[in-house]
Amino acid sequence: MTAFRNGFNVDDSLAKWLYQGVRKAYSAAAERPSGEHPFPVGRAFAESIGYPKELLDSLPESASDAFAGVSNVSVFADIPEGSTVLDVGCGAGLDSVIAALKTGPAGRVIGIDFSRSMLDRARHSAGEAGLTNIEFGECPAEQLALQDDEIDVAIVNGIFNLNPNRDGIFTELARVVHRGGSVYAAELILIRPVMNSSPPTEASWFA
Repeated sequence: MTAFRNGFNVDDSLAKWLYQGVRKAYSAAAERPSGEHPFPVGRAFAESIGYPKELLDSLPESASDAFAGVSNVSVFADIPEGSTVLDVGCGAGLDSVIAALKTGPAGRVIGIDFSRSMLDRARHSAGEAGLTNIEFGECPAEQLALQDDEIDVAIVNGIFNLNPNRDGIFTELARVVHRGGSVYAAELILIRPVMNSSPPTEASWFA
């Protein structure tokens, strides 16, 4: 089992504010998926971005009901059987569960997130699916509690815009994914500048 860190060392006041706001928003999505949120949540959204209906039908509803990623990264990722997979920002566990099915019982999936509510849902999803090759832990993406070169495949589904320490995330991915391994990442990208003179709010980080 991986010894996860639970502490988040954030010195900058803006970064602390952002961490707290993002954690609060995603925890609310995990606890009340059908409520109103500043970003899309749920199975219908997952289907709209490419998760096959037949695949979702075969998985626990708890994983897809609170899905809040930006792409179907675990569907298009090449995950060889028997590989060790890292899901950074695993949320409700949809990508982790799909990765666990792909890598099979000889493989291993490690899902990390900083929302305990999301992690609780992810663990429930894995248990409901009967998967024993998957573990979840609370851990900062920029301080991964993993050994060097431990990971064969990493998947990252939409966390870069929500973490001010992007350099730290890329540095850690480069450290834990071995040479010749793969990183599959998805993120929303602006194609033109946004003109907005309003003060930033928690919700504006998801807009």
